[in-house]
Amino acid sequence: GKPATFKPSQVIKGWTEGLKLLRIGSKARFIIPPSLGYGPNDYGPIPGNSTLIFDVEILDILDN
Repeated sequence: GKPATFKPSQVIKGWTEGLKLLRIGSKARFIIPPSLGYGPNDYGPIPGNSTLIFDVEILDILDN
């Protein structure tokens, strides 16, 4: 994938929790249970109660 820029407040709870543990240069796989993702609700093509998996690399941390 391509790099993305966002504020921690703009993402699901699982991302917010995972990002707290990482520093610049860190790589991680987030396996996010439904309770920290979209819960029982469908979100576009993602069915409700889905476990979400993301491979993450922190390239930089920006102050805005």
